[in-house]
Amino acid sequence: MKKVVVTGGSGLLGHSVIKEFLDNGYEVLNADMKHPEDPICKTVITDLQNLGEVYGVLAGADAVVHLAAIPVAYSHPNEVTFQNNVISTYNILEAAGTLGIQKAVISSSESSYGLVFALKELMPHYVPLDEDHPQIPEDSYGLSKIVNEQTADMIHRRTGMQVVSMRLGNIIAPHMYDNFPQFINDPEQRKVIMWSYIDARDAAVAYRLAVEADGLGSIALNIAADETSMNIESQSLMETVYPAVEIRKSLQGYETLFSNEKAKKVLNWQPQHKWRDYVKVEK
Repeated sequence: MKKVVVTGGSGLLGHSVIKEFLDNGYEVLNADMKHPEDPICKTVITDLQNLGEVYGVLAGADAVVHLAAIPVAYSHPNEVTFQNNVISTYNILEAAGTLGIQKAVISSSESSYGLVFALKELMPHYVPLDEDHPQIPEDSYGLSKIVNEQTADMIHRRTGMQVVSMRLGNIIAPHMYDNFPQFINDPEQRKVIMWSYIDARDAAVAYRLAVEADGLGSIALNIAADETSMNIESQSLMETVYPAVEIRKSLQGYETLFSNEKAKKVLNWQPQHKWRDYVKVEK
């Protein structure tokens, strides 16, 4: 049985990720600053900004999945967000690489592209927005994610450890589908995230597949559902909100504008959960 340490397993995405690994025969340890409300594995209270504690909690692991972070911009002073997210990720990868752990998956974000927390409104350079799109954040949160991806590149170069950086769309735990009727018909809402979302359970599968994949080096992958979170077709969304933005492919129906094609190809991953399966849509 392989052992996976999940950091931040007490957070929004953590339960789904831990359950996915447990359901597939892994031993799982949660490293977090707090205990989860619904514990399904052992939790070790760990300060990830303390490198010694990180070494201790990762000892004996075969892989690490790093979810822990301050998850948004402006919830804390800018330097606090940057320091927490950058140092914790550095410590995780530094310790894992030195301990000989061969697989790591870290959590990046669609926010690294810059649109989400921009103080002056930005537009995407093109859609569907893929991993080659410029990363131009104005905030310390988005910047922290770019630094973390570069830390992953560095650790891979030095140790050969595979590191997959997940550029996550808006994470939706099952109970959050109750909120969808409030925005699915309003194109102005959620435009800065290109109306994207990803079900926490589908994201969890992607994390497991990233641990199980071989030969990926250090790679960043967009993680999103196959369709937007809107009840407005994607072509219409672009014409209404971003009429001047280049559309690089023919858009079909409600298809995602935050491209997940690379993740599906590289990980052999396919999102299963669609918001319309959980939300009643008025005809």
